[in-house]
Amino acid sequence: MPVKIGFISLGCDKNRVDSEIMLGLLQRAGYVITSDMSKAEIIIINTCGFIDPAKEESIAAILEAAEYKKNGKCRHVLVAGCLAQRYGAELLQELPEVDGVMGTGALPEIVSVINRMNAGERPMAVREPGYIYRGRVPRVQTTLRHTAYLKIAEGCDNRCSYCIIPSVRGRYRSRPLEDLLAEAQELCSRGVRELVLVAQETTRYGVDIYNKYALADLLQALAAVEGLRWIRLMYTHPASFTEELIAVLASFDKICRYIDLPLQHASDRILHLMNRRGRKKDITRLIGKLRSAIPGLTLRTTFLVGFPGETERDFIELLSFMEQVQFERVGIFGFSPEEGTPAAAMPGRVDDEVVAERMDRAMRLQQGISLARNRRLVGSEMTVLVEGWDDEEKMYWGRTEADAPEVDGRIFFVSEKETGAGEFVRVKVLDATEYDLAGVRVG
Repeated sequence: MPVKIGFISLGCDKNRVDSEIMLGLLQRAGYVITSDMSKAEIIIINTCGFIDPAKEESIAAILEAAEYKKNGKCRHVLVAGCLAQRYGAELLQELPEVDGVMGTGALPEIVSVINRMNAGERPMAVREPGYIYRGRVPRVQTTLRHTAYLKIAEGCDNRCSYCIIPSVRGRYRSRPLEDLLAEAQELCSRGVRELVLVAQETTRYGVDIYNKYALADLLQALAAVEGLRWIRLMYTHPASFTEELIAVLASFDKICRYIDLPLQHASDRILHLMNRRGRKKDITRLIGKLRSAIPGLTLRTTFLVGFPGETERDFIELLSFMEQVQFERVGIFGFSPEEGTPAAAMPGRVDDEVVAERMDRAMRLQQGISLARNRRLVGSEMTVLVEGWDDEEKMYWGRTEADAPEVDGRIFFVSEKETGAGEFVRVKVLDATEYDLAGVRVG
């Protein structure tokens, strides 16, 4: 009888793609995937190790999985992903419940690692983080059928002083355009209508293999894929936008008028300490260009508050910048000192209570901006990608092109017609909150 495997995927959407590839390789090898952990004979946790809360979540998931060795059918627990890449030996030494570890660089070895555990070994498969999948690789989609992530590159060369990613994911490595195009075509043949492009930095795509920024070329190729309706761009960098890219973003209806542009801060002094490329004047100029070239653009960004040395004056400068730019979407995070990063050893640590208070002030400011922006949408009609039915609200729900999956708001709506997930419908907006909209289907 085929062995049943339970799989837990934590962390970012780049990690989710890794999980989907591991599931594909396991399924091809004859293993059966189950969502019922009590029936799983092997449980795999693809962990995140980016910041302390993510590491704590990963450890909690490992210990919870280990309980099924006592109360379920589980024989082995395998820890994969970023936490395994960073702390493989320590995990095996300190957690006897763990039967094997596999880092990010050993992803294609998933079947052999499982076989080794079945043979009685306690493997530690931690390699240099240089893997990137090439050609046609099996993949089990774990998102809703109509939306999928397309990982266009792996690793990072930026070396921001607070970030551990280059150590656990390696140097920046782009996937060949023809591989990405083939994967996009296959996904769309299965019913995918929205592709979300992800990488540690999508705008750097192509530099390492084509000796130029080639994201514009990739977007043009993807825009010709049959069946694809929306292309969404995440994790861009303000220093890597080209005039050609801006022109392409403005030229194709399939490319969502949505850009995820993590900025981290607006104080030049803090940006310098963070080892971020670009300064506030460059960022302001780029935002002006983008909004001028792409009417109706939704800009999402993230800011990191409480970085070592951040003064009240630096923070007020950030708030003023947010007030000036009026971002449609903002995420606020507090600084977390990561072992092995330059920032962890920097003087001037900001007190945790001050960090929490600054996060709250920034979020309250953004909530006011978001509410005002959303209220201006009342009375307008929008195209909505339907996601499903909400039993609590007794309404259908979905996303507009201004909302990325999992991180942004929703639009709830009533419909006289039966409406299925994956449909594109027209909705008239009747009400708005800080994050969500509500309305009625009109087409």
